[in-house]
Amino acid sequence: MSIIKHPLLYVGNEGEKHLYTLFDSGSYLSCIHPDHVEGLAIPQHLGRIRKLGTASDAHYIEVEYRVMLDFYINDVLLSDEFLVVPGISEEAIIGATTMQKWRIKLDFEHEEVSVDPRVAKLQLYYQLYSL
Repeated sequence: MSIIKHPLLYVGNEGEKHLYTLFDSGSYLSCIHPDHVEGLAIPQHLGRIRKLGTASDAHYIEVEYRVMLDFYINDVLLSDEFLVVPGISEEAIIGATTMQKWRIKLDFEHEEVSVDPRVAKLQLYYQLYSL
């Protein structure tokens, strides 16, 4: 199994941090370890506790919080919701829904991550228009 892990800059409503991020097409949602939320963003309660399934049979992790974060891939600004998941082994995980939403492409042979040029062009247009 191939994995791609890169440091990405994350920006939240409390600050910014570089986090080593696993790109995991087997993970449906994007997640962040609770230790890395402090100083980055204020977690929002989900309202109801969610139980996430793991690779182990009948093993679930209870999740109570989420954060909205911006992150950069190759200088392209992207954003999404990250579940604050206790006990994960990674600092942050970009899941399949985030990759699909932003058309993130994984090149396992060269261990590279890229964003569809149309998304990058849209972000550039948005940044210029916002000025």
